[in-house]
Amino acid sequence: MVDWKRPELLAPAGDWECAKAAVENGADAIYFGLERFNARMRAHNFTEADLPKLMAFLHRRGVKGYVTFNTLVFANEMAEAEQYLRTIISAGVDAAIVQDIGICRLIRQISPDFPIHASTQMTISSATGVEFAKNLGCNLVVLARECSVSEIEKIHQQADLPLETFVHGALCVAYSGQCLTSESLGGRSANRGECAQACRMPYELIVDGKVVDLGDRKYLLSPQDLSGLEVLPELIRAGVHSLKIEGRLKAPEYVANITRVYRQALDQVMAELGSSQEKTVIESVVSESRYDLEMGFSRGLFTGWLSGIDNQQLVHARFGKKRGVYLGEVQNIKPGKVSVYLVAPLKPGDGVVFDAGHPEAQEEGGRVYSVEAHRDETWIGFGRTDIDWERVRVGDKLWKTSDPELDRRVRQSFASEDPQFQRPLDLEVHGHLDAPLVLIGRDDQGNCVQVESEIFLSEAHTRPLCEDRLKEQLGRLGGTPFQLRTLGIYLEGSVMLPVSELNRLRRLMVERLLDIRSQLKRWTLLDRAISPHYFENRSAFSPPELIALVRSQEQLEVAIENGLKTVYCEFENIKLYRDVVQIAAGSAAIFVAPPRIFKTGEEWMLKQVLNSDADGFLVRNYDHLRYFAGQRCIGDFSFNIANFLTAEYLKETFQLERLTASYDLNVQQLEALLKTTPPEWLEVTIHQHMPMFHMEHCVFCAFLSEGTDFTNCGRPCEKYTVKLRDRVGAEHVLKADSGCRNTIFNAKAQTGAEDTQRLISVGLRYLRIEFVGETPIQVKQTIQAYQKLLQAEITGRQLWRDLKLNNQLGVTRGNQ
Repeated sequence: MVDWKRPELLAPAGDWECAKAAVENGADAIYFGLERFNARMRAHNFTEADLPKLMAFLHRRGVKGYVTFNTLVFANEMAEAEQYLRTIISAGVDAAIVQDIGICRLIRQISPDFPIHASTQMTISSATGVEFAKNLGCNLVVLARECSVSEIEKIHQQADLPLETFVHGALCVAYSGQCLTSESLGGRSANRGECAQACRMPYELIVDGKVVDLGDRKYLLSPQDLSGLEVLPELIRAGVHSLKIEGRLKAPEYVANITRVYRQALDQVMAELGSSQEKTVIESVVSESRYDLEMGFSRGLFTGWLSGIDNQQLVHARFGKKRGVYLGEVQNIKPGKVSVYLVAPLKPGDGVVFDAGHPEAQEEGGRVYSVEAHRDETWIGFGRTDIDWERVRVGDKLWKTSDPELDRRVRQSFASEDPQFQRPLDLEVHGHLDAPLVLIGRDDQGNCVQVESEIFLSEAHTRPLCEDRLKEQLGRLGGTPFQLRTLGIYLEGSVMLPVSELNRLRRLMVERLLDIRSQLKRWTLLDRAISPHYFENRSAFSPPELIALVRSQEQLEVAIENGLKTVYCEFENIKLYRDVVQIAAGSAAIFVAPPRIFKTGEEWMLKQVLNSDADGFLVRNYDHLRYFAGQRCIGDFSFNIANFLTAEYLKETFQLERLTASYDLNVQQLEALLKTTPPEWLEVTIHQHMPMFHMEHCVFCAFLSEGTDFTNCGRPCEKYTVKLRDRVGAEHVLKADSGCRNTIFNAKAQTGAEDTQRLISVGLRYLRIEFVGETPIQVKQTIQAYQKLLQAEITGRQLWRDLKLNNQLGVTRGNQ
């Protein structure tokens, strides 16, 4: 039988109670954030001052602690970020989970050995991405949630770093690190820990200008929650190093509940992995755990992308918030009560909610007062004033949202001051007559201590130190983080030792093991860090250049007719690139864009893009950096370039012509970047329909076909013009790329026109404007307006008012 490696179980901790809940229910490690630079700013989080106490607690319990440093860091924040990192490293934290390329570089400048975990925010979905992270100095990679088990296995076979994957919790519909929706719609950034969860809102599907009636399916972008229990054996066989539970915004009861379920499941699966009982065990685990998982938090549970792409299952679209356990439909209504054919257990005191299936409807719910079974039908009673019965209808779905008994049971698991979860301890006893008894203890982390009795072993006349007696005394480990796993006995002859001395040795051994565990981890910490240079304005020698990104041949022709010397093409069908390059030959430099995401097996798309014979390529991910090496390449916004260290690494390591600044930066942050980076390296997009969601989830396939993926959907993306209408009436454009990934573009273009001269004054030379579905006339008007702006013939304010644009750059919104 293959000796499969047991994965680490990694649990979330938004505060102290959650940390304790995770530890007492079997987490091998927790991840948590500080007050700054973490992707869950709405969590309570920890302070810098908490770190020594928190790490001591975790390490005494044999648990690792990882700090989330998983946001972008702007140029004017790097000094503060460095101080934060020094505090984290000095406190003996086990690793930092990092998104920003520049922060990875900064860590390696101040500490050559402190572990870095590449966050899922780095959007790594291939072996090349893992190699990029390794070369950057990372020690582990958290893969994109969109990777299937088979893809994970292939990456593991080709990669040199341990891999971590999410196994349970909420799923982002967009690729992490590539979602700009909160910024575009709400002036706050998911890349800065301020996601507004626009994916959980209702949308209408507009096809060729008409609303499609989808019945009660309104939440078109809200995935079910991830539950990977049923694919645990496959994940282990795929070589996953760490299984991650999402939920730093969740309550401690959720953390305790979900951690306990996965701890028990993982232990059971490991015991039977590869045996004839494996399938039976996992079926039993899934069946027995489903109720607890749904009560913990559930928008519906599904394996997400772990089992591959199934666009009919990923998003059921019927609700976007917690529901819990489904109880049944309302059959009859009487004063103060309803009847339901119950499909799940219910008892007085449980909390329920009535679901009418309409996003606009105000939901009714409350505590159950009585449960009376009559044949197949059950009557459920409520308090006299708990429910507004005018809002309850026959046919409404009833969901259990609260189970106080389960909550109490879960809370008891971490309420005590004494350790509840114990980790294995291996003991050996050695000795002979007229010598001390030697007790050796080893924990599961490899720590080892040896203690000796103060009393010599004597000859036993009646009760020698047999195996049962030694196990009884040395196994009394209640109130400690340990439980006896094995006992090796190496005693010569029939000897004895007083029980009191055995107990003293046991206590001393535990005390010394805990002391070793609590010792502060000493990572190397250097005094130096590279400070950014400050660059003089060079715009006087290099007049600004206007560049357009177009998405159709008609738009390209208008751009060339209006004198643009550089044009980027991003077409849904990359097969058209070769033709448009030939059409534009000699008129302008044409750069073409491959799809933003790459997965193993999609090399054919890159080959097709390369064979277009374009003048250059707009590269978007780590595989592009490798595949198009040696060509003229421009790094796109998807690399999230927000500071000098990121810009320098990409520019100099991969010899890129220039880099597109992150779309998260407002004018002050762009200014700081331009002042600390050679400005000729940078390009800023000043006009665009913000690409809000970029998704593996295909809306076309899910709601305009009965297919599961591109193999059987019938390609509705090639037949229809589709938009999504939000709650305020804005109709956002939906596009699919050659990899069948969807992008939703903001209905209204935004502009940084008012800040253009300010950016030019600090050296900005390359300015980009982007088009989505504009007509040739609209493209012409827009290009000419920006040409006039750069020639100071109109003001930025005139421009955005004349073109009816949103006056917004980055996350700072101007007056309308």
